[in-house]
Amino acid sequence: MATTYTISDLAREFDLTTRAIRFYEDMGLLQPTREGASGRNRIYSARDRTRLKLTLRAKRLGLSLAEAKDILDMYDSPRDTGGQLQKFLAVLAGHRKELEAQMTDLQANLDEVKAHEKEARSLLNKLAKAKPAAK
Repeated sequence: MATTYTISDLAREFDLTTRAIRFYEDMGLLQPTREGASGRNRIYSARDRTRLKLTLRAKRLGLSLAEAKDILDMYDSPRDTGGQLQKFLAVLAGHRKELEAQMTDLQANLDEVKAHEKEARSLLNKLAKAKPAAK
């Protein structure tokens, strides 16, 4: 018998809200079956659990949900894995370039802050030396 999960099971395991899991479902990342009265109960498969785990990993890497979905959907198709891995590498390379550009911008900003701090300290020292000694 295949292992299945409720939305509460997955929410607990991955420390998510059920609302977040439903959002991932709306984005097409998860495809639970429906059971119970009017199909109100979502039943998630081991495949859904794995897709959720990989989606969260992609988010930690900074990928968009659309990028995560594209990559996950490739693994569901019968195509060869070479093309899938090339697509994954292309997405990662693009994301790496964005992060490197952000890091360059942050370093420039940090350098500017340090320069302003140095200038402010220098001015404070000049002010302190220029004050006549209080008697």
